Amino acid sequence: MTAVRPDTLPQQAPAATAPFPTGFLWGAATAAYQVEGAAAEQGRTPSIWDTFSHTPGRVLGGDTGDVAADHFHRYRDDVALMKRLGLKAYRFSLSWSRVQPTGRGPAVERGLDFYRSLVDELLAAGIEPVATLYHWDLPQELEDAGGWPERVTAERFADYAAIAARALGDRVSLWTTLNEPWCSAFLGYGSGVHAPGRTEPAAALRAAHHLNLAHGRATEALRANLPATARTSVTLNLHQVRPLAAGAADADAARRIDAVGNRVFTGPMLRGEYPQDLLADTEHIVNWDELVRAGDLAAIAAPIDLLGVNYYTPTIVSTPADGAGDTRNDGHGSSDHSPWPGSEHVAFHLAEGLPVTAMNWSVKPDGLYDLLMDVAREHPELPLMVTENGAAFEDAPDADGRVHDPDRIAYLHGHLDAVRRAVADGADVRGYFLWSLLDNFEWGYGYAKRFGAVYVDYATQVRTPKSSAHWYADVIARHALPPAA
Repeated sequence: MTAVRPDTLPQQAPAATAPFPTGFLWGAATAAYQVEGAAAEQGRTPSIWDTFSHTPGRVLGGDTGDVAADHFHRYRDDVALMKRLGLKAYRFSLSWSRVQPTGRGPAVERGLDFYRSLVDELLAAGIEPVATLYHWDLPQELEDAGGWPERVTAERFADYAAIAARALGDRVSLWTTLNEPWCSAFLGYGSGVHAPGRTEPAAALRAAHHLNLAHGRATEALRANLPATARTSVTLNLHQVRPLAAGAADADAARRIDAVGNRVFTGPMLRGEYPQDLLADTEHIVNWDELVRAGDLAAIAAPIDLLGVNYYTPTIVSTPADGAGDTRNDGHGSSDHSPWPGSEHVAFHLAEGLPVTAMNWSVKPDGLYDLLMDVAREHPELPLMVTENGAAFEDAPDADGRVHDPDRIAYLHGHLDAVRRAVADGADVRGYFLWSLLDNFEWGYGYAKRFGAVYVDYATQVRTPKSSAHWYADVIARHALPPAA
């Protein structure tokens, strides 16, 4: 029995109009813990997300990633589906605890064999593999030793990067060190809505620095173990920050969130320095002079070939008149603890008059255009790639088993048009990865939110491409956007 309904796959699209640049890369993305399952197979040990999801009250509905979308067992069918959809690239992450169960020492070859087989299957299908080393699933044993707030974790990550590069470097030519380190640091150790669920502002800032250092050390390790033609990158969920109203108070709120949301990473990674205003805003929380050691900034600023940009919704902020903050609309889950150390008083707002997704995120494609143009102006020498963009909606099969998701199509059309406009206006954007290929485990929301272009029936694991998958296949075949519906 096939895992995909064959009658739901798209047909050949018409000729292209208003094309994207030659060589523009069309892909989709997933993450290991969200799709793989096989949580205890072939030597894999618990990551912080295994522990977190198995802790009562942490994840909606008590859901875990034990099975997820069962991609570990069904990857051949999934790659065949990717090929039918016309994908040119697949961005996946490696499970660190599948490759190196304790976070130190030799690799488990059986774990690496899964990724070798996945990469071989992709290449045979004509799909470029794009590997991410870390998408939030720290081996639990490293967290037990202190996790990202401890410097040694960055060194362990560099060792792991070298192992992965030696195993897959002959077949994978584009590597990403970290996915969204802001979430790892500030949701994991600040607000506690992500694993490991700690609520320690100083630990969050320490984690941010050590994630920066891990990126630099891993970039060095990749360079030492990959062919000269391989490319390295990092993916950041850059917040497209705007003040709610004109005036000095809201402008300062935007500055603060830009510092702890964006420049805490872009400063050291791309400029070799932490921004002075960030240091001033947070000096009462952490001793930066003690945290940042000699040589750290040079290591963190190791040159990369490409910057991945993830965007879903804008970040609109204000300074409330009473000085009380409200992070309920910051888009990062509900918690009594702020993920914004040093700026807990800032309030967050939805964009007025705009539709929202199932995540209660404002739909504002212009935010992606503005973000890409801002980064292109600040770092004109650095190629960009949209490595995640997509939306969750309330998807369900109809009586015929088909899944129609016009709201997602409208979302994708608007955001791809924003990318096209940014390219036309000079931004060097090399590709676009839809989030996500499959419905999957959506972190603290469990299986309650569906981001996939492909519907997954979790009881049967049957995959059904939604209308948006048909639409995206058409875009890829055209290498251009069709007219808006």
